[in-house]
Amino acid sequence: MTKTRIVIALYLITMLVACGGPGESAVVPQAQPAAASDADIGDHIVHFSALSTDQLTPEVARAFNIVRSKNRAMLNVSVLRKSDGKAVTATVAVGSVNLTGQLKNISMRKAEEGDAIYYIGEVAVANRETLVFDLSITPEGVDRSSELRFKREFFTD
Repeated sequence: MTKTRIVIALYLITMLVACGGPGESAVVPQAQPAAASDADIGDHIVHFSALSTDQLTPEVARAFNIVRSKNRAMLNVSVLRKSDGKAVTATVAVGSVNLTGQLKNISMRKAEEGDAIYYIGEVAVANRETLVFDLSITPEGVDRSSELRFKREFFTD
């Protein structure tokens, strides 16, 4: 059995060498950094995320009146005061377009759970559609808004 295993191993090694490896001319894709999910806006930190609503548990979707679907995305924004990490009320306005320039209207609504304050919006998405989100955020007690931009790609298949 040992000779058989050696012969098979040598055969496999020969086949691998014959196929060639990546070599020096092969293009190896670079790993992309994880997309940002928060931003410092002075005395506050804004946390934001966009995900397909089918990723929510049925309980969470029900609690926040969100339709679970592969073809729906949810934008979630929260604003925390830096000094104590407490959630604060803010004015959150969102504009969104896909990469072809099609406007995607998102109405944000305030949701509270204990001490947490969230601003949630939903939008229909297609497979491999990338949305660019433009957020305008004004925390309570702040005179001017802060502008944020991020993009996410959605997969529905």
